[in-house]
Amino acid sequence: MADITRRLGWSHLRSAPTAHVRHHRRGRLVHDGPGLSFRFRALTAALSEVPVDDRELAMAFHARTADFQDVTVQSTVTYRISEPAIAAARLDFSIDPDTGAWRGAPLEQLATLLTETAQQHALDVLARTPLSAALADGVAAVRERISEGLATEPRLPATGIEVVAVRVVAIRPEPEVERALRTPARELIQQEADRATYERRAVAVERERTIAENELASRIELARREEQLVEQHGANARREAEESAAADAVRAEAEALRTVRLARAEAEAARETGEARAGAQSAWLRVHAETDAATLHALAATRLAENLPHIESVTLSPDVLTGLLARLGRPGEERA
Repeated sequence: MADITRRLGWSHLRSAPTAHVRHHRRGRLVHDGPGLSFRFRALTAALSEVPVDDRELAMAFHARTADFQDVTVQSTVTYRISEPAIAAARLDFSIDPDTGAWRGAPLEQLATLLTETAQQHALDVLARTPLSAALADGVAAVRERISEGLATEPRLPATGIEVVAVRVVAIRPEPEVERALRTPARELIQQEADRATYERRAVAVERERTIAENELASRIELARREEQLVEQHGANARREAEESAAADAVRAEAEALRTVRLARAEAEAARETGEARAGAQSAWLRVHAETDAATLHALAATRLAENLPHIESVTLSPDVLTGLLARLGRPGEERA
């Protein structure tokens, strides 16, 4: 909307760069262009403001498919007024010289024109398309048909309107039909989800079984190796016992042989010692047998004297000496 101010009987208009202003004074065009700023008198001025920027028109309308199912089409049309002079001549874009507001509703007229034209072409396409095809591929078909229809509509260039783009957002059926159509898909999705869940569970069970089998195989292998270890320990113990027994037998045999040899040596030594002693005794006896009694008595006295303790002095009484001499004087009697 143009900005209009009043001062000293004159009005001043300042428009936006996206607004095309046409100023007529007494039926003659004085100012024509976008983004103008000028003074004018309200009593003699006829002003029009035409927006020349791109505008979005959202539309939603109902249609019926080939199988008599109601659907709702949601689309957006982008347009611009490319010929402001033609649009101002065909539609009422005049503004109040005091407030700058439109006297009529030109944009609503444009919206009605575009909506009805787009709806006509969309209805034509959907009327020959079943519901399933409309929901699957109908968006592209409806968009192309609306674009072609608006491009070939003669009223739009005659009104100075240029269509920039057409977008079809969605084609939706009635809520009950949509729920009915969603049910098989949801069931299929649920089945796929259940199948995926079952497959994950099966994979998990298979992995757990593989892990359990591996653990069991590991335990069996460990038990087998422990059995081999026990057998090896037993064999080592038996071998050690056999070696120890053999060593003990060798030691015992050697000890017995040594004992026998020692006993034989001791017996031989004892025999030789006995024989030597017997020989010595025999020789001693022969010597004594061949020696006279006086010599033997003298030897005996000598031996006795050698074995007696050290005596400093000996006192012989007459009685002892008499008896000793008497016995020494009777050697033949004692021998008899």
